[in-house]
Amino acid sequence: MGVYRDLLRSHQQVVNRLNVYPVPDGDTGTNMALTLESVAKELDDLDDSPTMAQVCKAVSHASLMGARGNSGVILSQLLRGFTERFSAVESIDGSTLAGALAHADRLARQAVVRPVEGTILSVAKAAGEGATAASSANKSLLAVAEAARDAAQVALDFTPEQLPQLKQAGVVDSGGTGYLLFFDALLHCLDGRALPDAPEVDSIIVTTDEMTGHGDGDGVGDLRYEVMYLLEAPDATIPAFKDVWSGIGDSIVVVGGDGIWNCHIHTDDIGASIEAAIECGRPRQIRVTDLLEQVVEERWVVEHAHDHDETPPGPVPTSQVVAVVSGDGVGRIFKSLGVRRLVVGGQSMNPSTEELVAAVEALPADEIIVLPNNKNIRPVAERVDELTTKTVRVVPTSSIVEGFAALLAFDPEATAEENAVSMTDSASGVIAAEVTQAVRDTTVDAGEVHVGDWIGLSREGILSIAETLGEAACRLLEVLVTDAHDLVTIIEGDGSSAATTRRITEWLHAERPDVETEVHQGGQPLYPYLFGIE
Repeated sequence: MGVYRDLLRSHQQVVNRLNVYPVPDGDTGTNMALTLESVAKELDDLDDSPTMAQVCKAVSHASLMGARGNSGVILSQLLRGFTERFSAVESIDGSTLAGALAHADRLARQAVVRPVEGTILSVAKAAGEGATAASSANKSLLAVAEAARDAAQVALDFTPEQLPQLKQAGVVDSGGTGYLLFFDALLHCLDGRALPDAPEVDSIIVTTDEMTGHGDGDGVGDLRYEVMYLLEAPDATIPAFKDVWSGIGDSIVVVGGDGIWNCHIHTDDIGASIEAAIECGRPRQIRVTDLLEQVVEERWVVEHAHDHDETPPGPVPTSQVVAVVSGDGVGRIFKSLGVRRLVVGGQSMNPSTEELVAAVEALPADEIIVLPNNKNIRPVAERVDELTTKTVRVVPTSSIVEGFAALLAFDPEATAEENAVSMTDSASGVIAAEVTQAVRDTTVDAGEVHVGDWIGLSREGILSIAETLGEAACRLLEVLVTDAHDLVTIIEGDGSSAATTRRITEWLHAERPDVETEVHQGGQPLYPYLFGIE
């Protein structure tokens, strides 16, 4: 599995750019790779000499619990099919492999409420059929694996004939491409066959119309949100649960068993998709993605694919900006506000001076503004000016939302010194706040803090303490948001959920009715919610 994971990682962006169905999530490769990361981690935790049954149990459990997105959930079901057949044997021959591939195909199709040909399902079916034919001819394990890969390749190449979206875009199915890499990894492990190199991402071209799903009626205008969660529920309740979901969405995949299920749907009704779970069990680890926002972001990425490496056309501006960010969504927002270079970093991963200097040197402008966006990074950023021939000024932003506010005053034709003054003034006009989980016991003016408590912080320190994330967030906003404020910007990070975000926005609507709210997906670690109050 480690070889397959690494191969997926190397092809991740290529597979991402192939994605045009059923909505342009643009993250198939990422989701499949992250699913395999969970599997590899659980396998690494096994004893030095695990049994086949132990390995299979780890693969099945980790892929179910770690599945991301529609493609990751289907991949987890395919892996479950393998493990159900492999767990009863100590060695695998051609017949066993063929039976496992055919069984995996059946399980994957059972998990999808409305199977569609021209997807990973078609590739999985062909692989099983190819392997079965070779096994029936008493071929060796290697020959069966080769037959499965050959049949999968033929099916993948045929997917544009099955789905008009693929044919229009001139690409093959993304999920099927990711699954084909499994057979490349398998052949590498069986006889040392060379692994395929990833083609250049630029060779994968998807037009704007194709990315927005125009022309087929299945675009994101119909189904805007992707909802995923783990559901703890009796197996007997799942058929009725699927029936409810069939009435409110599409791209439905439900996999699992023995009381734990991984559920995925595209829908316009977030509330109903979660309420269906509550009626039969307990949903947890709820993740909601705005697919329309992803389309806009993916289009932006396509248009600016070379921002890191090339100077944009036209004259070089007087000033450009380097920003320290954590979270893909946060990075895309900074890019949209005019930042030309991003440095990954944050509270628990402060970038080095060398990384900041390299980012400054990579920009063509002679005058650079640095947004550290964290008080721990500011001292390092202040050293950059003396280590480069360029003029570098630091806007002392201590948070992501202060960085956003600073950029509203950025003028690319002004000097770094002039920008530093105006951007610092703009940043000071926003109240930055955040919610995180306490890692040690302490006592503050707001009360006693214990490990695991949720705490709300601002420049003044810890202002709220609660047992739940939503309560800590609402108490924090109760202290900070007054009638003098007009806008609260909410940036969702790891650990946030649709239910908690809804509780926060409903609290603001009820208690601060004159304040508008904006919600963005940041993806930042450690801080489920960042707030900007203006």
